[in-house]
Amino acid sequence: MQVILLERVAKLGQMGEVVDVKPGFARNYLLPQGKALSASDANIKGFEAQKAQLEASNLETRKEAEKLAEKLDGQQFIVIRQASDGGSLYGSVSTRDAAAVATEEGFTIDRKQVLIRQPIKTLGLHDVEVHLHPEVEVTMQLNVARSPEEAELQKSGKSIQDAAAEEEAAADYEIAELFEDIGSAAADDDDLADTVDEALPEDRASDEDNA
Repeated sequence: MQVILLERVAKLGQMGEVVDVKPGFARNYLLPQGKALSASDANIKGFEAQKAQLEASNLETRKEAEKLAEKLDGQQFIVIRQASDGGSLYGSVSTRDAAAVATEEGFTIDRKQVLIRQPIKTLGLHDVEVHLHPEVEVTMQLNVARSPEEAELQKSGKSIQDAAAEEEAAADYEIAELFEDIGSAAADDDDLADTVDEALPEDRASDEDNA
């Protein structure tokens, strides 16, 4: 099926180009999203008549997108979710969730602009793409954690597994120190007993002499 593009579409073409696409892709995505029109003679003529206006509108929206991109690119947003001790989420983080946390922080984006290439089903830091305009794309990061404290930990570069391992190592060290202290105390008691035993015969002998 041939369509005329009303805006740039990645891996397909630029505004004004007539391209061949699968009918399903056109009917389900390009046409309802307003990204293209069927390439009939009437639509092509209509596009040519409005080309200058469409290009001006595209330029304006691109400038606005670029301004937002400067602020949004590289931003990190915290998403609090329940998860197992192993880090697996009870569910997943969706494009709607990503758009919502960004909007809460003052960046108005739509879930349709967010692209999550791999399902987010674990705690940690996850990069997601945001397509602000056909020609403007940025990356933001989701810090998925069970609590704000864990989020701060992950922001510093540590995972919950790292923190758990450190806590376990610290606990093992404390236990080892405790046993070492107990061992030292027992050894001191043994030394004291030996000293008393060695001193007793002399004391007895002294008592006998005095008698």
